[in-house]
Amino acid sequence: MLVLIAPTYGVVKIWQGAHNPITRNADVIVVLGTAQLNGWPGRALEARLVEVKRIFDLALAPRIITVGAGAPGDRTTEAASGKNWLLANGIPARKITSIEVGRDTLESTKAYAQEMKKKYVSDVIIVTDPYHCQRAITMAKDQGVIATCSPVKTGPNTIEKSGYKYLLREAAAYLAYITLERRGIEISDRLPGAHIITKVLP
Repeated sequence: MLVLIAPTYGVVKIWQGAHNPITRNADVIVVLGTAQLNGWPGRALEARLVEVKRIFDLALAPRIITVGAGAPGDRTTEAASGKNWLLANGIPARKITSIEVGRDTLESTKAYAQEMKKKYVSDVIIVTDPYHCQRAITMAKDQGVIATCSPVKTGPNTIEKSGYKYLLREAAAYLAYITLERRGIEISDRLPGAHIITKVLP
């Protein structure tokens, strides 16, 4: 029964999170990093930044955090490229904090949650892909952050363009997080298939 129920539960949670997002006023907007090219966002990251600017211009939050490290050999980071794009598109530098940490969702979440606690703020709007919303929100809440999600409306990872493979991948990653990573077994969602156990914590 568990073999049948668990995957179905994961798919339903991810589908609901993507199709029924809740976005409200918050203390800060966080854009989760993804691929960048020599200091400039790739298509998926640019779509997230477009959404960040849209909700920032609506005054849903007064500050933005870009987060994400670089891949081996990169000259810059996802966080830095996100900040560069925002600056080039009219967001004042004083409104942006760049956290150049995080090669997967959990590491990035821990990094921005720590920064928020330093600033004594607790409410965040996460900007990411629709099928990534549920897992990102769950991780944020586990770090003591009040979170909602504003999914991308453009780019290659909208609901219409993502397809079932993204849905299934996120369902598997969500189930891995709530069953394993919460128990201290870290699984990187940057690795092929997002199913390789990388480290067991004491």
